[in-house]
Amino acid sequence: MHDPSLVLYTDSSPNGFKATIALEEMGLPYRLEHVRIEHGEHLQPGFLALNPAGRIPVLVDHAANIVLFESAAILLYLAQLSGQLLDPAPQPRWAAITWLMYHSASMGPLLGQRVHFECFEATPNPAALKRYRSLTEGTFSVLDRQLATQPWLAGERYSIADIATFAWLHIAALVGFDFSPHRHLTRWYRQVEQRPAVQRGIRLPAPATGP
Repeated sequence: MHDPSLVLYTDSSPNGFKATIALEEMGLPYRLEHVRIEHGEHLQPGFLALNPAGRIPVLVDHAANIVLFESAAILLYLAQLSGQLLDPAPQPRWAAITWLMYHSASMGPLLGQRVHFECFEATPNPAALKRYRSLTEGTFSVLDRQLATQPWLAGERYSIADIATFAWLHIAALVGFDFSPHRHLTRWYRQVEQRPAVQRGIRLPAPATGP
């Protein structure tokens, strides 16, 4: 069997799970390279040559001679490569891209900051905790309203926007952030969580654990 042209460099993290879930959903052959952040492997010259920012995931398509970092770019590339999870019709396609960008610019960074200040900051910072709890609750409300009248973020079809959003909410749930009062968001989360490819994706390269 030939070595697949797609190689994913990743670790167990919300941004990494976006890529593994997408690859599992799309059924694309790929090779996984585990970049162990706790061992500093993301700062080694070989990895920095792929992503100067030293962050996972990185996707290399050897057949096309393309190297991608930033999870949203990877999701868009995989959707185009596979013809899956991004509707070709303009309205749902741009709805999915819009919600993917909302996640990348707003939801993901806010949850990342909340995880840091709530779970990992050595010295408690009440002002930062208050700010990021409030901001993340706001994003939960935005998502809940969007999902009140449709099954998926971009409408009637599951898309890369759902994958990106789920990956960070999976970590939020894992560390104990309670978004259950947002019933439409919770319904959607359970719906995504039950997908077999999602179950596989969140276990690659290894399941995430709490703080």
